[in-house]
Amino acid sequence: MQVVYEDNHLIIVNKESGEIVQGDKTGDRPLSEIVKDYIKEKYQKPGAVFLGVVHRLDRPVSGLVIFARTSKALTRLNKMFAEKDNIKKTYWAIVESRGQVHDSCVNHATCPLDSWHLLENWLVRNEQQNKSYAYDHEVPRSKKAQLRYRLLTHGDHYDLVEVELLTGRHHQIRCQLAAMGCPIKGDLKYGAKRSNPDGSISLQSHRVEFVHPVSKETICIEAPIPDDSLWKALAEDK
Repeated sequence: MQVVYEDNHLIIVNKESGEIVQGDKTGDRPLSEIVKDYIKEKYQKPGAVFLGVVHRLDRPVSGLVIFARTSKALTRLNKMFAEKDNIKKTYWAIVESRGQVHDSCVNHATCPLDSWHLLENWLVRNEQQNKSYAYDHEVPRSKKAQLRYRLLTHGDHYDLVEVELLTGRHHQIRCQLAAMGCPIKGDLKYGAKRSNPDGSISLQSHRVEFVHPVSKETICIEAPIPDDSLWKALAEDK
């Protein structure tokens, strides 16, 4: 477990792909329990340790996860996340270079670097499949999904994309990028050509910027680049 930020009210951890944030039906030990044990040992706390789960990441996704160490911080962070107020989450994704990036681009090779674009779809979640489906218009049971993205780096077969979520839908980044013709590397569920050897998908919660719920200071944290040759090649100097 890698702690990247810590104070009396918060702890931010760099989650590895394959870890679960909270317990589920698999019975695997969740990251929340690992963090509790870390706090208990480091600060020699007697009894139960309080730790509030503020948000989650899909199991195959890596990157930054914020936990609250006090009830005051948890209440305020929950409100910030619900209202998308004073908090900004940025993701990095390695995507297959084979689809349209936006209306004016035929493919990634012709898309200008660092230019932001809005992607909008209507998503329908299939509970049985644990999967979402994207439409370009409103359909029954659909929810509007919006994100901004920009191309950071071209590669021979894969490109690095930065994403800012404007809404929070089930598998939103995975589903919308796939619908655009650019599935995330390793994401077989959404059309990737092949899996990653470790079962991960190449999506990282890369940066969080928010107003501290207690001190009101601005906190900005970036996750380290995953220890992977393709990640390092595409993310070099970014």
